[in-house]
Amino acid sequence: MNYLFVVAHPDDEVLGAGAFIHKITAEGNKAEVCILCGEAGARKNRPGIQKLYKDIVSCCRILGVHKVYLGKFPNIEFNTVPHLKLVKFIEEILTVTQADMVFTHHPADMNNDHYYTSIACQAAVRLFQRKENIKPLKELLYMEIPSSTEWNLNPTLPPFTPNVFVEVKEEGIDTKIKALSQYEGVMRPYPHPRSEEAIKGLAAYRGSQAGLLLAEAFEGAFRRIF
Repeated sequence: MNYLFVVAHPDDEVLGAGAFIHKITAEGNKAEVCILCGEAGARKNRPGIQKLYKDIVSCCRILGVHKVYLGKFPNIEFNTVPHLKLVKFIEEILTVTQADMVFTHHPADMNNDHYYTSIACQAAVRLFQRKENIKPLKELLYMEIPSSTEWNLNPTLPPFTPNVFVEVKEEGIDTKIKALSQYEGVMRPYPHPRSEEAIKGLAAYRGSQAGLLLAEAFEGAFRRIF
């Protein structure tokens, strides 16, 4: 199976699905990551760009990611980018990767870039319905990004409601934390949601919702059975 993770910023891929990525690549599946804002220019305490690129490579190597695609869309300014431009960029990556399953941000996420990534991805994954000779997508799922998805305060948007739970075990969570730690300045001390304790606690909570020990949770948005 080919899996594609479409995210706004470096670190979103591991925050949202790091343990799951480790699990599927260890099982022999191919995972690829598309980061729309590869330079994260507005990030506080961001290292130099070359160091950031090394952090991306180190993180994804630990997770077993096959390839990373970097865009140059402006950080925290996706709302200034024409929607079609974002959609077409993601469509190009979909065509190259031949993804069976796509994971992206939840559309009710507080982060501006996460929101626009989600709605652009929702449009892009329907490419197989608009263009011939495009591999049909099997499934689209939303991820939760600690310190962002749960902070959504807009009551008009349905919150992240997980309905897909994947057992990732202690090794998966440890690998997720190790991969996340490759990003300079991203992790925080407890009780911040991006602390080691909070990440483990969320995995325990999501696991308990589905009778599992430790889990990452997703919300299924589209599934095609054929």
